[in-house]
Amino acid sequence: MSVARDIGIDLGTASILVYVKGKGVVLREPSVVAIDKNTGKLLKVGTEAQNMLGRTPGNIVAIRPLREGVISDYDMTERMLREFIRKVAPTHFFKPRLVICVPSGITEVEERAVIDAGIQAGARKVYLIEEPVAAAIGAGIDIAKPDGHMVVDIGGGTTDIAVISLSGVVESASIKIAGDQFNDAVVKYIRRKHNVLIGERTAEELKMSIGCVYPRDEEQTMEIKGRDLMTGLPRAFSVSSSEMIEAFEEPTMRILEAVHSVLERTPPELVADISTNGIVMTGGGSLIWGIDKLIESHTSIETHVADDAISCVAFGTGKSLEDVASMQDGTMNLSRRKQMNT
Repeated sequence: MSVARDIGIDLGTASILVYVKGKGVVLREPSVVAIDKNTGKLLKVGTEAQNMLGRTPGNIVAIRPLREGVISDYDMTERMLREFIRKVAPTHFFKPRLVICVPSGITEVEERAVIDAGIQAGARKVYLIEEPVAAAIGAGIDIAKPDGHMVVDIGGGTTDIAVISLSGVVESASIKIAGDQFNDAVVKYIRRKHNVLIGERTAEELKMSIGCVYPRDEEQTMEIKGRDLMTGLPRAFSVSSSEMIEAFEEPTMRILEAVHSVLERTPPELVADISTNGIVMTGGGSLIWGIDKLIESHTSIETHVADDAISCVAFGTGKSLEDVASMQDGTMNLSRRKQMNT
């Protein structure tokens, strides 16, 4: 009889990564579910459901149950989690312990929803870990030392910025500006400038292939199709990388401001450590071309993107499974909470 393995989950707005102790990251799927509106039946989760976004007949809806890093549809999140846990831990004899990653700015109500969803989905116990802490562990930083490190984790729904020392978060900010807002900025910009409406998936493709926030050495262009708002007919046209810098201006500035404000609130000794150690970037949003160069040019602190930036949080969540025994029983391992309780 096999014993259930502990599971770490990076519960992201855009995608969910599941880490199984002893196996590593075993599942990486978009956080999307497809349901039949008439019967309420869950049809597909993950990649198969994502392929249905914007393309479903009337009775099928594809939804993203997480918005801006938190649960917006509790029932669907629980069903999606159950499905993913079933995929990685098919045995029903033993319930696994879960460590779930949450944004550092999460409220107590939102925390409770994540814990309840995990328990309802079949976990024996649920522990929470803050995203920037998990990201730092996953990026290979030894967070236990009395040495300041700054992590900027740009996910799908939130950007978490934190200064970490002695295994805890000293200063942090969590803003609801991340990958999704970059996509929205592209849609708005194309509509305003070209008078063409494009879908979320086209915006994502543009962001990933030619998107940048810092001037490239060579201008790049990409051909896309959308619906002309004047004629209502399809129209193909090309978009350049310098247009993308323009489109991304607002979300980029918000992230820079948040980084700046966290640095301003950080004790001087830790700022000195950070200027030596540099800033580490993780999450899918950190892969937007030039975002590390931009932060470096604004802060004068060396900034680099972690290896396998997308999986850092999942790896860190997974590594924290080894310390599950020392985590506060049942629910929390959030540094703020400890400080508030002392």
